[in-house]
Amino acid sequence: MRITRRLEFDSGHRIPDHQSQCRHLHGHRYAIEITLLGEVIRQPGSPVNGMVMDFSDVKALAKENLVDAWDHAFLVWRGDTALLGFLDSLPGHKTVVLDVVPTAENLAAVAFTLLDRVYRDTYGNNLRLELVRLYETPNCWAETRREETQD
Repeated sequence: MRITRRLEFDSGHRIPDHQSQCRHLHGHRYAIEITLLGEVIRQPGSPVNGMVMDFSDVKALAKENLVDAWDHAFLVWRGDTALLGFLDSLPGHKTVVLDVVPTAENLAAVAFTLLDRVYRDTYGNNLRLELVRLYETPNCWAETRREETQD
């Protein structure tokens, strides 16, 4: 059985080598969908009976391991040294330094890697992360699936 939880957060970024508007500092209202695969739990009397995972637990783990760090932060590529220098000059600025350019595709892959270790057989029901879909806008998204990653 598959279940999906959607969360939203706001972040800024820029794509330094882009040939259009995205090379400038800007932000997005991102949405992330986390799809998990697992067996439905059959434990009468358990608060998770009939579930793959409690949706509130899916949310809590995503917030703790990704969303809270990225929300209202500027996501910047380590190689964008000019921008890093500027952001470092802002006292207390929330900056997340990434090893990749912060495109939707790369952010989806980073999110999958960060969350994959979190959603692992939490209830003994063979739970695992199957898909991360990251919306940069309501009409544009990137997704990473388990079969596209190295397990």
